Amino acid sequence: MSKTERRTKQLTTALREGGVRITRQRAVLLDVLAMADDHPDAVELHRRAEQVVPGISLSTVYRTLTALEERGVILRHLFEGAPARFEHAEADHHDHMIDVDTGTVVEFTSEQIEKLQTELAAQHGYDIVHHRMELYVRKKPRTP
Repeated sequence: MSKTERRTKQLTTALREGGVRITRQRAVLLDVLAMADDHPDAVELHRRAEQVVPGISLSTVYRTLTALEERGVILRHLFEGAPARFEHAEADHHDHMIDVDTGTVVEFTSEQIEKLQTELAAQHGYDIVHHRMELYVRKKPRTP
């Protein structure tokens, strides 16, 4: 089973367990979401689904995303100055860099940052329960 097929099955199961009916439009949206390896917003997911099944409503997209988030299979990210973006909850821990000019989201991991965060929390008498790091970045101008 491919990654996309596994994700589609997981998303479909989550909705059914939440009592949500899987319509043709919703099934297409789940396929589109399963294929997404970026961090699309609801409007972008709607645009992608519309290419496959014209007539899907944006409200269906929002309701479906909310139901999937409530079931814990997708994550909603609220990056500064942008609409909510979504990604699969199955991903290993990672942080994000957001290009302030293009909106591009880059995932990254850093053992150094993870270690430093743990050390800083410990110095203050804490254990980290959860954390999220977002770096807002801009491409450096090219030098001649």
